[in-house]
Amino acid sequence: MTSFTTVPALLALMQPSSSNGAIQQVFMFGMIFVIFYFFMILPQQKQRKEHEKRVNEVKRGDEVVTTGGLVGEVMHIKESMRDGASVKSPTDRITIKSADARIVIERASIARVVPVGTAAADKTT
Repeated sequence: MTSFTTVPALLALMQPSSSNGAIQQVFMFGMIFVIFYFFMILPQQKQRKEHEKRVNEVKRGDEVVTTGGLVGEVMHIKESMRDGASVKSPTDRITIKSADARIVIERASIARVVPVGTAAADKTT
């Protein structure tokens, strides 16, 4: 355990000397980048990938919330065609039913997907 008399001595040891000051500064900035990467960038990338997966797996009957705040049930999905095969893309047209209206949206405008049978989907019906 350190006493209060040794604290100034420890602080003096932490002062950069003229020979290794640049190395310590580069190390400090590198550690800040590593901390930002693991606590901000990596979780955001994981969350984005999970969201893209949920949006690409949307199917008829799922409840979706759009980026504009519309809540509706997926009625029809019109996927893009490429080389004769259907391909899921952000520009796919999805028809949702909200109250008595049917609205056509793009797949990229889905903010959240609530699968059929979950508690949040059951509360709205």
